[in-house]
Amino acid sequence: MRIFNYFLMLLFFACLSCLEKVNNVDEKATSEKFQKSELRQNTVISESHPIALWEKKVTNPKGIILFVHGRTWSSIPDFDLQVEGEDLSLMDGVNAQGYTAYAVDLRGYGGTPRDSSGWNSPQKAANDVENILDWISTQNKGEKVHLFGWSMGSTISLLTAMQAQSKLKTLTVFGYWQDLDNKIAESDPATPPERRANTAEAAASDFITAGSISQKAIDKFVETALKADPVRADWRYQHQYNEIVPEKIEIPVLILQGELDPIGPTAKQAKLFTRLKTTDKTWVVISGGDHAAFMETLRPQFIKSFVDFIERFK
Repeated sequence: MRIFNYFLMLLFFACLSCLEKVNNVDEKATSEKFQKSELRQNTVISESHPIALWEKKVTNPKGIILFVHGRTWSSIPDFDLQVEGEDLSLMDGVNAQGYTAYAVDLRGYGGTPRDSSGWNSPQKAANDVENILDWISTQNKGEKVHLFGWSMGSTISLLTAMQAQSKLKTLTVFGYWQDLDNKIAESDPATPPERRANTAEAAASDFITAGSISQKAIDKFVETALKADPVRADWRYQHQYNEIVPEKIEIPVLILQGELDPIGPTAKQAKLFTRLKTTDKTWVVISGGDHAAFMETLRPQFIKSFVDFIERFK
């Protein structure tokens, strides 16, 4: 009996060893198949204006993702932050899961110049994003896109989804800020665009939860953000956000909320979630997360929640 038990023990450990080798091979194969991609800048013409579109492509992707940035900073600091010794890039994160990533710089941000008016507006931005979707689809054999909007990009993405649902597989919004019951007053500033300088303090302000990101990473974000966007973009016609009607959106929607995000509190997410027409909608709260959760210690949980959702729509 003892000999038999000893034999079973040897067999058990042998199986564990084999399993470990298989897992290592699988991890290596995955790593080799979806290794980090080189960042490439494309220029897409939208209504006669050049728009910078950043790209990180993988071979035989599971799908295509387009990221839309927030109010103050463009796509490179937001979605492709590179810090030595740390993995913080959301574009790299989805590449590792098998997805090709694009990120747009809206007018007046990063690699995209302002137009002759000097102003951007919600509807102008939504039209640009729709034209970007057309370009991406053409470059990828007609593939529909998973659209992801962060902060102000969430409302731009909602406007885009209303007019371009047939071009999208899914819509994901994170840091959604608008109260659907409070209408934004109409305004048309007669003054020229302010062109106010951005500041290091503003660049660090999205990192709210103490200890959620290293000081080294914050410093790198500030450096990258001020280099990409030294001057704050100017917006008008904000009342165009009143045109967002969730009851018209029928594509699958994921709402991601940082539990500690003061910009996107639960009440605003609830109004959006309950009014969406689509029956295929998911609302995920990132426990302990704030307005920049996808760059912080909760990045793996954030990416998993996002990818688990879009994996259903290949």
